[in-house]
Amino acid sequence: MSRQVFFYDAPDRFVAGTVGLPGRRSFYLQATAAGRTTSVALEKTQVAALAERIDELLDEVVRRSGGSAPVPAVSPPELSDTAPLETPLEEEFRVGTMALAWDGEDERMIVEAQALVELEADSDEDLADAEERLLQDDENGPPMLRVRLTGTMARAFAKRALEVVNAGRPPCPLCSLPLDPEGHVCPRQNGYRRDA
Repeated sequence: MSRQVFFYDAPDRFVAGTVGLPGRRSFYLQATAAGRTTSVALEKTQVAALAERIDELLDEVVRRSGGSAPVPAVSPPELSDTAPLETPLEEEFRVGTMALAWDGEDERMIVEAQALVELEADSDEDLADAEERLLQDDENGPPMLRVRLTGTMARAFAKRALEVVNAGRPPCPLCSLPLDPEGHVCPRQNGYRRDA
């Protein structure tokens, strides 16, 4: 079976979003264009890392171009997207690995999210061989979401993604662990329950 690639070149919308209550949220990347929508699930830490790396890569593009690249320093307010994810939400796959690149010729950010793959092997050498084959097998590899964004769209994506990550449970002022609505057993309070 050939690899399934969900490709979006300058989508109408590309966002990170969540479903569920703080502390029990599921995170998604969602791309929409021409009446079709693709949603992939991932971890909160992956969303945060992706947003941070996008900002870092865009900053580097601006630096290397001497400010001539079509990349804003910050996300334009008119591109602020606070709408919820498109429904019905149908998860295509769970993200395992992600990659970023800048296409200097077309001046586009390329974001790739590849499905999580479970590799089975009898030894470390077998596992290394399986990983190498997987990386080389573009035609039969795991499903992938590939999105090409303008610099402006990429900045807007990163801003929203960081806001989504930070919209969870507030941190404890003493230990910085997330506070639960039912209370919090704070290690800095020697195990005494601290009400939110």
